[in-house]
Amino acid sequence: MKDFKKEIASIISNVIGINDEELVTYIEVPKDVNMGDYAFPCFRLAKELKKAPNIIAEEIKEKLDITGTDIEKVEIAGGYLNFTISKLELAKVTLEEIDNKKEEYGKSNLGNGKKIVIDYSAPNIAKPFHIGHLRSTVIGGALYNIYKYLGYEVTGINHLGDYGTQFGKLIEGYKLWGEEYDIEKAPIEELTKIYIRINEACKEDEQILENCRNNFKKLEDGDKYCTEIWEKFRSLSLKEFKKVYDLLESKFDSWNGEAFYSDKMPEVIDILYKTGKLIESQGAKIIDLEEKGINTPCIIEKSNGSTTYATRDLAAILYRARTYDFDKALYVTSYEQVLHFKQVFEVAKLLGLEEKYTKGLEHVAFGMVLLPTGKMSTREGNVIRLEELLNEAISKVKEIIEEKNPDFAEEEKQDIAKKVGIGAVIFNDLSGARIKDEIFDWDTMLNFNGETGPYIQYTYVRTNSVLKKVQEIPSIEKVDFNKLLGKEEQNVLKLIYSFTNIIEQSTVKNEPSILARYLIDLSKAFSSFYNENKIIVEDKVTKDARIYLTYATNMVLKNGARLLGINMPEKM
Repeated sequence: MKDFKKEIASIISNVIGINDEELVTYIEVPKDVNMGDYAFPCFRLAKELKKAPNIIAEEIKEKLDITGTDIEKVEIAGGYLNFTISKLELAKVTLEEIDNKKEEYGKSNLGNGKKIVIDYSAPNIAKPFHIGHLRSTVIGGALYNIYKYLGYEVTGINHLGDYGTQFGKLIEGYKLWGEEYDIEKAPIEELTKIYIRINEACKEDEQILENCRNNFKKLEDGDKYCTEIWEKFRSLSLKEFKKVYDLLESKFDSWNGEAFYSDKMPEVIDILYKTGKLIESQGAKIIDLEEKGINTPCIIEKSNGSTTYATRDLAAILYRARTYDFDKALYVTSYEQVLHFKQVFEVAKLLGLEEKYTKGLEHVAFGMVLLPTGKMSTREGNVIRLEELLNEAISKVKEIIEEKNPDFAEEEKQDIAKKVGIGAVIFNDLSGARIKDEIFDWDTMLNFNGETGPYIQYTYVRTNSVLKKVQEIPSIEKVDFNKLLGKEEQNVLKLIYSFTNIIEQSTVKNEPSILARYLIDLSKAFSSFYNENKIIVEDKVTKDARIYLTYATNMVLKNGARLLGINMPEKM
């Protein structure tokens, strides 16, 4: 598709002699549509050209030749050059690309030949899959879809929390009170009760805590009893987790959790030992990172000989580099783990890997999901289970459908309720900047008015309704682009044109909210167009143009929502 930014950069390059590939990175899209379609800030040239930005803008404009280009006009606003693109050309370029790509509109080959590993979701075995895990699951899932859409070879890994000292605690609790709990019938609920109870016991009795630590060491050493209990906990937990993944339609290419790396950690420890950087401190083995500006050392082995979360992550990096040959490895976890990943990424430089692997490590941090009363904690037992939340969302939407559309068939009601309820929860999580904390609130989560997932779905259904009435989409040859030059039509076209760029921006910042906010903007723009213009009119030429614009909007809303992991209902 024709790139208007590149066209603008090229004509500016002809005037000032700076490479157009560099100049295209300067060009912005103004927030105020009255300021044109694109803006070139001259501030970045002030130092090099030793002139005030507004003077640079005037001098460039004076020498610009826009003859034969798609630029309609150029205006100066302070230190900016504002460019307006031909309305006719915008309509032609955008809709011809829709006709060419159809369901694949927005795709690109940007990532061809590049490999991405995304580590996301990673719930802890034998603990509730609660709303705190939702963020990692849906952010990681959206990034997985978006990178794949741009041509990257993507591997999604569910790095399950299936190892660590908490299992020493659970094993001890099961030894002490296992017969009191029916973990076969309700595994997560019963194991959570044991976990809360053993934590209380550890606070009161140091010996019980020591027994828990020893249990994990035994597990690492392959103790038969501990291993059998651990395998039972893991199997039962995964069965429960898959109920949530089925609701979210989350898929992973690998389920290798922490335990997978248990036999791969000795190599990591051996490599680090040979560097001379692995030193003993209070009986533990650590890497001192003070010279790297990290005051907290990275513990590789505890004083009782058991390994740590960091050791397992280092073994995973080594394994993933060798297995997937990644260009980038993303870790989608809460910002609480910022220090952990700083330590691990720094220590990874000592593993003898090619620099491309250590440079490609990136922590995609997100804010916590908090209750109005504060942080959730499995130990304290104050968590909201994700399966309950998703089913509650579906149930609430079904109530609304039964009230507003009682004539829908039961199967139809359930299908719509599932798509809208799950979509509302996913969109609520993705619509804000990922680094911000999210206060969990039922009313906010399930509010179907305003800038929400259901609003996007409703707009899509509205486009569907129009298209069903006409039954046939006109061919692109029948579309008169001159009928799409109005303000409302142009606002929709500008957004549709920018779809690929929005997707690419989402990967540059690993920020699905960019795409989520875009879908809200497109929905609003189409609603304005729909409210101001009758689509099915007597004049066939006008009707065909408006129908094709509706079809294009329908396509982009569906594609964009799918990338976020949201399914569109065909009616509501």
